Amino acid sequence: MAVLDILLYPDPILRQTSSFVDLKDTALPKLVEDMFETLRASNGIGLAAPQIGVLKRVIVIDFGRETEVSPLALINPEILWRSEETTPFRNGCLSLPGIWADVVRPAAIEIKYYDENFQPQLLKTDGLLAVCAQHEIDHLNGKIFIDHLSKLKRDFLIKKFFNRKMQEQEDLITQK
Repeated sequence: MAVLDILLYPDPILRQTSSFVDLKDTALPKLVEDMFETLRASNGIGLAAPQIGVLKRVIVIDFGRETEVSPLALINPEILWRSEETTPFRNGCLSLPGIWADVVRPAAIEIKYYDENFQPQLLKTDGLLAVCAQHEIDHLNGKIFIDHLSKLKRDFLIKKFFNRKMQEQEDLITQK
């Protein structure tokens, strides 16, 4: 297993659409394993393959031990249904560390996908799992959670992100 580097905004790979995975791809099990390892090392709850520079339709979700949701690998996920009811939910992103904003999304969804054993699955869910799955599927389509915000809010958060990165670089220089 390997912990992989997570791409940071504004890396252009994050804006590209991912390809469907060939279920005969022999590299797929290692990719899923490395994605789970990377997710856990980053203390996140969801990771999409484009965030590690792989333009394949693969996401992993792991909420940790305190939840009823087991770690999930979703290969070629497709949202089949979205509820009309929406819910605001605080979103963050491993590709935009330190940036958080409320995003309104459908409260419940139904997803068709293949699991890590290449078995077809159907999942109807709501709450955090629905929000997380939608967030990660957005990544597969070249979208980032800030794309759901107004231009004013998005510009503010991007500026905040770059200011934080500049401060971190200055701190590193000062420490040397």
